[in-house]
Amino acid sequence: MKKLFLPLIAVSIFNAASYSQTPTIVKQFPKVKMGIVSTGSAEVTLKLVTRLQSYNAYTKEANDIYDTSINSPKSVLFLEKMVNHVLIKKLYVNNLEGGTTTVYDANNGFEKIAEIKHVFSEKDAALFKETDFPGYAFVAHKARPNVFTGKPVEMCLSNHNKYLWIPYYRRNYDKLATEPSAIAIVDVDKDKIVRVMPTAPLPKMVACSPDDKYIAITNWGDNTVHLVDISSGDPAKFKYVAHFVVDYRMNLNFADSAKIDRDQDCGLCLRGTVFTPDSNYLFVGRMGGGGIAIFDTRNKKMLGTIYGTKENVRHLVINGDYLYLSSNKDGYVEKAKWKDVLSFFLAGQSQKNLRYTKWQTAFTGLGARTITVTNDGKYLFANANLESKISIVRTKDMVTIGAINADPYPVGMVLDQSNKYLVVTAQGRNDKGGNSVMIYQVTRAN
Repeated sequence: MKKLFLPLIAVSIFNAASYSQTPTIVKQFPKVKMGIVSTGSAEVTLKLVTRLQSYNAYTKEANDIYDTSINSPKSVLFLEKMVNHVLIKKLYVNNLEGGTTTVYDANNGFEKIAEIKHVFSEKDAALFKETDFPGYAFVAHKARPNVFTGKPVEMCLSNHNKYLWIPYYRRNYDKLATEPSAIAIVDVDKDKIVRVMPTAPLPKMVACSPDDKYIAITNWGDNTVHLVDISSGDPAKFKYVAHFVVDYRMNLNFADSAKIDRDQDCGLCLRGTVFTPDSNYLFVGRMGGGGIAIFDTRNKKMLGTIYGTKENVRHLVINGDYLYLSSNKDGYVEKAKWKDVLSFFLAGQSQKNLRYTKWQTAFTGLGARTITVTNDGKYLFANANLESKISIVRTKDMVTIGAINADPYPVGMVLDQSNKYLVVTAQGRNDKGGNSVMIYQVTRAN
């Protein structure tokens, strides 16, 4: 296979990986009871009204729904669109270890309507337009690299909510995530996979530009970000148009593979990914060492990194004028105007280790993971994974005003368009907790 232009530099990953860690001690939190209500300010309250879970087949509540497909749920997404004057509202749940995406009818009591299985055999060859990924190779003896089970991580919608993109943490045979992984493209009208594209190792985040022209795929596994042109609207014509390296591409020839944990040994551990509202720039959080990598999507260039954030940037969200981020190990969320951050960076690009310091912060609990913000930008919700709770932040003064317990250990979350429901996944840690998707009703005082 022809090698591409990506530089390969061997470096130690020890120091960078240490930034990505949360404590290894796992406390066993109890499962929460249906109907619990958040504590704190009455400005915003959360109430657990429905749960999808696979740990208790004998529930006492009708809305505590047993579903064996819920297996290490990682992320959730709402699809809401009008079709023939009818509102289609579906909830998608990516089950990492289960190798499935479960689909529920959110208009009908979260009735399960589909399971998208990420299992591919030789009969699925037509889904793979290409096998190789530029600059990477499968092991020499692998005769059928496209026969595998994928581990679905995050997801996003594209092309006016027509396609759902689901990256795979790794192919099941690639234990150390050193070979190309893949990303599935799902037609949401049929809930069927219509194409599978190869990726670099260990993709986690995926984001669509607001103008529906590009998909960004961020690879936790080797410090790279890739851009796919989707402007044609035809999955058969989607193609990679840019390959970015952040500082260095990781050396994946591990000397002692027995000691490697790819969820820890990840270099800069690139994670949160968001386009600016004008689609001209892309921000990617560096969970290893802090900072935000910035890309010019018009000219397809990596511009550099701006520092000054907390050290463990995990998730990025842009809502209106503001950029929000979570810092996992620190347990903080931060807020700044995205145009101010960008302008400061562009004005000082020639400087090394440029630091933007005008962040407003709020402590939301250790192990801050996914965050989401209400449509009007007034409130933010954050998962505190190590405390098994969800925090509520009033964004105008960045004050944490409430919290509610969650099944252990919460990771993903999403609000529906009406902002009446907050859905949270509990993936678990070290085989403890997890296997739960909690649906909270959101009530605001005004």
